[in-house]
Amino acid sequence: MLLAIDAGNTNIVFALVAGETIEARWRIATDARRTADEYAVWLSQLLHLEGYDRAAVTRVIIATVVPRALHNLQTLSRKYFATEPLIAGRAPVEWDIALDIDEPASLGADRAVTAIAAHARHAGDLIVIDFGTATTIDWIDYRGAYKGGIIAPGINLSLDALVAAAAKLPRIAIEAPATASVIGRNTADQMHIGIYWGYVSLIEGLVRRMRAQIARPVTVVATGGLAILFEAHSSVFDVVEPDLTITGLAILAARAHI
Repeated sequence: MLLAIDAGNTNIVFALVAGETIEARWRIATDARRTADEYAVWLSQLLHLEGYDRAAVTRVIIATVVPRALHNLQTLSRKYFATEPLIAGRAPVEWDIALDIDEPASLGADRAVTAIAAHARHAGDLIVIDFGTATTIDWIDYRGAYKGGIIAPGINLSLDALVAAAAKLPRIAIEAPATASVIGRNTADQMHIGIYWGYVSLIEGLVRRMRAQIARPVTVVATGGLAILFEAHSSVFDVVEPDLTITGLAILAARAHI
């Protein structure tokens, strides 16, 4: 069984994958200081709770946008799963798509992996929206080439900045406003409206501009943990696939043949 590890700026997702099926997934806050031993204690308990033994893991693949976290994740694989981990973007799992941008080396591993998965699952030109620490909106053309995209602050990051900069504003949950009105009658409602509907408008406006520039039929794919938060209140998404990055890691590992 494959252990796929997606190390993002906010969270690290560990997923057990058998073939194309994600059997289990767990999330832990990203902390580059966390040691391999700490990961092992935490992960061993979760494997046990799900009915798995560590010996079930025979392969490991890692994608990370946090370079300082990589060493301890590699050590975790070597010490506790007795396997040399595959590192997404490095031999033998280099990107097998064209990166048609000015600085290919600057593209985050998560975005490349997600592009690979999106192209494998959907035909034609794609706009892939990934809701994470940052919200990224990427264009993958019908041949599977990564053509570029957009980086915007994630919705949680936007809320954190707002609350940090305005002393009297309360911390609110990220959720759809209770009513359809866009005129709030109190501070909390006004913040919900501004954060939520403002973010929906951001996504819809950017996707509309990208569609016009691509000038071909496009399928819009949403992924990331917060994608389902917006699905019910916007028609911009054609499909929502929260685990697209893990799917991409599984595809890369399957192609490695080792």
